[in-house]
Amino acid sequence: MKLKVYLLFFLFISSIHLNAIPFKLLNTGAKSIPLIIPGIMNPNLSPFSTSGVDLDSGQEIFFKHMGKRYLLLVVDKKIRSKDLNVNQLIRQKERELGIARASNK
Repeated sequence: MKLKVYLLFFLFISSIHLNAIPFKLLNTGAKSIPLIIPGIMNPNLSPFSTSGVDLDSGQEIFFKHMGKRYLLLVVDKKIRSKDLNVNQLIRQKERELGIARASNK
């Protein structure tokens, strides 16, 4: 009976990670970048750093601009094992949203 319980527990834990998508978040700039990953963490990407993450498909990642939260990306299988330059993604999103960068004001 104990073996069955352990086996079921192991299968359950393993299945949780089957949907996880590994990728890297790169900060190529000289300033820290605070991100918001609801229900997971609020990482602060250090300047010139790379952070490996494993997130479930559908997980949203947000950035803040002038105190307001904006969607940066939604994790999907297209980003599996990729290096995502967060600085570029934020600049692209700011252009799409028509919001000025804080350093330009």
